[in-house]
Amino acid sequence: MMESKQNGTLLQVRDLHTWFELRKFGFLRIGFVRAVDGVNFDLEEGEAFAIVGESGCGKSTLARTVLGLYKPTQGEVLFQGRSLQELGKAYHSQVGYVQQDPYGALPPFMSVKRILEEPLIINKALPSKEARLARIEEVLEEVRLIPVKDIIGKFPHMLSGGQQQRVVIARATILKPKLIVADEPVSMLDASVRVEILKLLRELQEAHRLGVIYITHDLSTIRYFSERIFVMYAAKFVEKAKVHELIHNPLHPYTQALLEALPDPEPENAETFRNVPPGEPPSLVRPPQGCRFHPRCTQVIQGLCDQQVPPEFEPEPEHFVSCWLYRDGQGN
Repeated sequence: MMESKQNGTLLQVRDLHTWFELRKFGFLRIGFVRAVDGVNFDLEEGEAFAIVGESGCGKSTLARTVLGLYKPTQGEVLFQGRSLQELGKAYHSQVGYVQQDPYGALPPFMSVKRILEEPLIINKALPSKEARLARIEEVLEEVRLIPVKDIIGKFPHMLSGGQQQRVVIARATILKPKLIVADEPVSMLDASVRVEILKLLRELQEAHRLGVIYITHDLSTIRYFSERIFVMYAAKFVEKAKVHELIHNPLHPYTQALLEALPDPEPENAETFRNVPPGEPPSLVRPPQGCRFHPRCTQVIQGLCDQQVPPEFEPEPEHFVSCWLYRDGQGN
């Protein structure tokens, strides 16, 4: 497990499982979808890290469990040393959520002012209309929706995609939370806007010392934003490392495949087929025995990878990998 090295631990996730029942005829339980299956990590105050993996690997379920929207089947989430059950509704004002689809995340019948005022009213954060308006104007300036007077009365359909996502970010930060969960926050935006939004999130994170969990399937955006990367496959973490270390020295065969699959902008390489693993991710209803990547792995050790779940090894300092290739500390 990657342990925290500072006293300012914001979030601790311990042996987290989030499973969903499958029922037939509405009452007969026939199994579970193991969306998150034994996840551990710490997040420090003011730290940003990314969780990356293919669609369906459990990233968004993990995010919603951390947000308190899903109740874990097993394990616990601790915020500043206290469980989410203990904190109750008080936790919701300490965490902000930036969704993938900005237009779908914003109520179409509310103006920008009303959208941003709603969390202040619900949480009784500010007593007067004047104080709430001042806070709304302040947060709009922080996300660079200026001039404020031209934006505050508009409705979501009157804004561009980038402006809509800035409103989503403003809503996520208006209560001055300590944690932000950003679930694919730029995947539905134009390429020219993506880096701009990530830089904005990074500036807000550094200015307010926010802890940020950045969920994505796009490794190409991570270097703009995160200090660490956790690679997720079939509901489990398979590799954890600092960004530079993982990008330049990927250890797990799945991480290597993800990096190999990144598009190459060089025209002379455009026709080159990438060496990506065959097959599809496994079912989370009946995951394979042993390492969950072994049916697609080209370096599988028969009798080991297909039989036993690999523990977490540390072949390099602060670089963790769940792969039997590193059982001797060296790899193959």
